[in-house]
Amino acid sequence: MKPNHYETVFILTPVLSDAQMKDAVEKFKQVLTSLGADVYHHEDWGLRKLAYPIQHKSTGFYTLFEFSGQPDVIKTLETEFKRDERVMRFLTTKLDKHALEYNEKRRKGAFNKKSETAKTETEA
Repeated sequence: MKPNHYETVFILTPVLSDAQMKDAVEKFKQVLTSLGADVYHHEDWGLRKLAYPIQHKSTGFYTLFEFSGQPDVIKTLETEFKRDERVMRFLTTKLDKHALEYNEKRRKGAFNKKSETAKTETEA
């Protein structure tokens, strides 16, 4: 069976230290790899303000994984998210070919307007 491509974003509680946050991210990465998934991209978005308070907290550490794997991987990953008290929210989406193309362009910086404006400002 051909593996599907997925993207998952999860928010960790802001009370964690940097080491605790990295341990939590590594744990979920190992969950995926132990289930045979291929994690081909990982981004730490850092501490960001939430749109609305969750568990009386207004910020959280955001992390994104892009991976490919069989559909049963998602159920196990989401069960691990639900069991871990450090995870405040998570969302996993299946990527189609258009989303894969978009994500590849995004990783290459095609939509990063700040770097383009900074580049033109330094040239002027």
